Amino acid sequence: MNINNIKKEFPIFNNKVQNNDLVYLDSANSSQKPQLVIDRIYDFYTKEFSNVGRSVHYLAVAATNLYENTRVLVQKYINAKDANEIVFTKGATEAINLVANTFGQNFLKEGDEILLTELEHHSNYVPWHYLRKLKGVNIKFADVNEKGEVTIESIEKNITNKTKIIAITHLSNVTGAILPIKEITKLAHSKNIPVLIDGCQGAPHLKLDMQDIDCDFYAISCHKMYGPTGLGILYAKKKWLEELPPYQGGGGMIREVKKEGITYGDLPNKYEAGTMATAQVIAFGESINFLNKIGINNIEKHESELIKYGEEILRKNNSVKLIGNPKNKGSVLSFTLDGVHPHDIATILDEDGVAIRAGHHCCQILHDKLGLSATARASLGVYNVKEDLDKLNESLNKCKKIFNT
Repeated sequence: MNINNIKKEFPIFNNKVQNNDLVYLDSANSSQKPQLVIDRIYDFYTKEFSNVGRSVHYLAVAATNLYENTRVLVQKYINAKDANEIVFTKGATEAINLVANTFGQNFLKEGDEILLTELEHHSNYVPWHYLRKLKGVNIKFADVNEKGEVTIESIEKNITNKTKIIAITHLSNVTGAILPIKEITKLAHSKNIPVLIDGCQGAPHLKLDMQDIDCDFYAISCHKMYGPTGLGILYAKKKWLEELPPYQGGGGMIREVKKEGITYGDLPNKYEAGTMATAQVIAFGESINFLNKIGINNIEKHESELIKYGEEILRKNNSVKLIGNPKNKGSVLSFTLDGVHPHDIATILDEDGVAIRAGHHCCQILHDKLGLSATARASLGVYNVKEDLDKLNESLNKCKKIFNT
């Protein structure tokens, strides 16, 4: 991989931040966009725009074909069995809400249990909390260990005969822990429990194979995969999409509407009500092409080397405390700096053009467990290099001097 050539595909890096070259270490929040994705949105609106699935004129048919082509690209990228198992949503948050709402409506009753983990992002907790309020179900949390991991043993000990669904992250956006999702799914299925995986952090960085993982649901955030904002993907096994009710009602998801009743459209139209984010979907096809051109195995190798390098240099910095030390770790480095609040760290680093995130990262349950109100987080993308991590460390030393003066 020639990272310098890859980085040139991202126009954001042509800009200066505070008169410095941009060192972007916030890809877990949202990744930057390559030019071909940006151009694809522009080209669609200027040359090809039409609503999809509604009209028979040339533009409408062409737009519909482009939209459906992206569905097939996603299917192949994640190795789903059927393109109709790919549902476009307005984000991973909506994808998880779709499952929580429809599954809860059909299969949950008072006293049933939902199993989450202490690593979960709010997007994979709040929707289940609504069901706790609405239906009186109980939520259990598998413990995170001292390394920042959730083990299969922790999952297994929390399963009871009342467990109706397990909803877990693929890759923690705080500790970087990669959960053994295939083994967890196998365990759950041996007890007839479906599994939803929050893949917001997993999908941009790890090879995905839905038929191998065998999970029932997998949620993807496209803006973290070098794609547009306002777009997510729900992968769901066909049997679930056929059995669960629609999430929203409106145009596009119906077959026939009469005064006395309504029948719903075929999959996946049943779950795609209203005018969809057509330009974003079509542009996301270019994000998949971009990832395929580089190769996810190459991305995994590159980012794994960077994470090891980043951990090595930050551990040598006696004022830095890394959060978590999981055996299998993705491209996230969360940390604290002695005597300096994470928001102050982020502010001072920004003066050097270094972009990180500070806060609880939408993971307050985990931060409560750690006894921390906030952490600082550097997260990697395909465009990062070792020099970016050197700059991070240099800026942290500057920050330390300012607060120790």
